[in-house]
Amino acid sequence: MAIVTIIGSGMMGSALAFPARENGNEVRLVGTHLDREIIEECKKTNRHPKFTKDFPDGVKYYQIEEVESAIKGADMIIGGVSSFGVEWFGEKILPLIPENVPLITVTKGLMDQDDGTLITYPDYWQSVLDKMGKKLSLNAIGGPCTSYELVAHDQTEVAFCGKDLETLKFLKSVMATDYYHISLSTDVTGIESAVALKNGYALGIALTIGVNQKNFGLDSELHFNSQAAVFGQATKEMYKLLCYQNAGTLNNLTVGAGDLYVTVYGGRTRLVGILLGRGYTIDEAKEELKGVTLESLVVAERVARAVIKASALGKLNLSDFPLLMHVNDILINKKPVDIPWEKFTFIE
Repeated sequence: MAIVTIIGSGMMGSALAFPARENGNEVRLVGTHLDREIIEECKKTNRHPKFTKDFPDGVKYYQIEEVESAIKGADMIIGGVSSFGVEWFGEKILPLIPENVPLITVTKGLMDQDDGTLITYPDYWQSVLDKMGKKLSLNAIGGPCTSYELVAHDQTEVAFCGKDLETLKFLKSVMATDYYHISLSTDVTGIESAVALKNGYALGIALTIGVNQKNFGLDSELHFNSQAAVFGQATKEMYKLLCYQNAGTLNNLTVGAGDLYVTVYGGRTRLVGILLGRGYTIDEAKEELKGVTLESLVVAERVARAVIKASALGKLNLSDFPLLMHVNDILINKKPVDIPWEKFTFIE
């Protein structure tokens, strides 16, 4: 039995308590300073307020003030904060984790640099550790997994990535179940980039759903030709960006494509894309979805900004990314949806 401490009691961090506890491990779920009400509810009902199923018996709940007690004696730490908590996690949590305890995070995203490059969150946290003069095993989870389906024990396949394969094998031994299947990869840049890049592209695909609802009615049948066309263009652009990132094998693209698929059909980004496709502005869509965490929009903006910078420096060609640039026009320049279909075609 291992002791698993999860820091961040949002939906995905909390969902990981299910396979961890069902494997017979001791599980400690810690809320951030923003999760106080969630932890109080969990203590009272043994259920996350967004889930329809109780936690497995024995999960222990901690407020953020108790985080050091929750970390003490842990065999692994799971970081469950959103993209908006990346800096906070680096400043407040990394210093508390013992150097012999591996960390694995579910936070998906990228940060753009002035030279048009993109760095993963593990890279960012490594820079924080370097300034501290501290060493930690930084690992991450990528792949198609919605929290509520993991809670429901839907068959799920993800990838654990990190620099050391033996550490990854240990993490898999703690977390893998008959419904939570785990691939292992030392291609951190590839896996983390792929699952982050899908954010803007999932929004692009969801635009077509909203456009068809606008054209044919909210209760009209789904139109799959347009979704498939944009999905194909999305994977093409993701591949080019992964090459730009110096990612490893194409396995990372399959992980990203799977995540792209599940986000289109089960994610919050889908809701934004549909509203935009119906004719909402981005500000109107955000107002409609007030209270819903939309971190994917931030990631999409960062990637587009990096591509524009890289193009200006001669590292990339903007014409290779018509879908991403259109999404950027919608989010940043507040332009209406007008999917550039002909720019997706090619001649070989």
